[in-house]
Amino acid sequence: MSGLVIALVIGVVVASLVAFAVNVLMPTDDSTATEDRLSAMASRRRGGAQGDVEQASLLRMEGDDGTSLLSRLTSGMPALSDYLDQADVQMAPAKFALICLASFGFGFVICLVTSVPILIAPIVGALLVGLPVGWLLMKRKRRLAKFGNQMPEALELLSRSLRAGHSLNAGFGLVASEMEAPLATEFGRCFEEQNLGIPLEEAIDDMAKRIPNMDLRFFATAVVLQRTTGGDLSEILDKIGHLVRERLMILGTIQALTGEGRMSGAVLLALPPVLFLVMLKLNYEYVMMLFTDELGRYMLGAALVTQLVGALVIRKIITIKV
Repeated sequence: MSGLVIALVIGVVVASLVAFAVNVLMPTDDSTATEDRLSAMASRRRGGAQGDVEQASLLRMEGDDGTSLLSRLTSGMPALSDYLDQADVQMAPAKFALICLASFGFGFVICLVTSVPILIAPIVGALLVGLPVGWLLMKRKRRLAKFGNQMPEALELLSRSLRAGHSLNAGFGLVASEMEAPLATEFGRCFEEQNLGIPLEEAIDDMAKRIPNMDLRFFATAVVLQRTTGGDLSEILDKIGHLVRERLMILGTIQALTGEGRMSGAVLLALPPVLFLVMLKLNYEYVMMLFTDELGRYMLGAALVTQLVGALVIRKIITIKV
């Protein structure tokens, strides 16, 4: 019984550390002062207090009725819903949370039916939870990266559409029909929202909030300012498109230069857990002192904390914002 209690305590600690790591290591939307200013300028809404409330899109289909316990718990986690939306995963947040809980429980079951010590069950469960979370983060990252690479072409297509005499609303429909997902999906969603009566500024602002992309915020700010003060929007879009292309080139150069640092960070962060598993196979009693001895438990906790600190430091070194 004491071993099970220790395992539960370790599970709570590991889950807390994983939650802290995900909360800190996940890319945030307001990472630079420039993005903050753009967000503040592009998010001006009419309606006073109504504009402060996050409204769901008219086109969004919710598959969760909100009656289950997980639905009520995940309703207070808007970031999870945003991440699922940005990754284009048609799944309710409660269902994804249930998959994570099932993965954690499956880790306990594996340790119970095999010869793996029950004290390591929380670590195994946390590793299995990392599979759906990592899949979601990877899918979101790829979709956002593809969206950013499509932005220059979309801006140039909008500019040519305006020069041909089309309206900006029609230009959105042209982008949605001529380009590929995910940019075509988001612009088509914005175009349909306009057809349903939502003002163009609000539709573009909602798209900029759904997609955390600085280039899209530049575009949203340019449209809002142009419709307020006037000017040649096609020329503005050409300049923004050129700026985005140049920024993507610089970003590619930075990614190539920091590739060695990212690889070194991955090796350094993966070395301790891999060495732990190897030593567990070679000398079981020696490794189990980390769980049975009081000093060993302190050392194990300090190792987990230093791993997180090292991940933060490495991420800070290799992250260069453009």
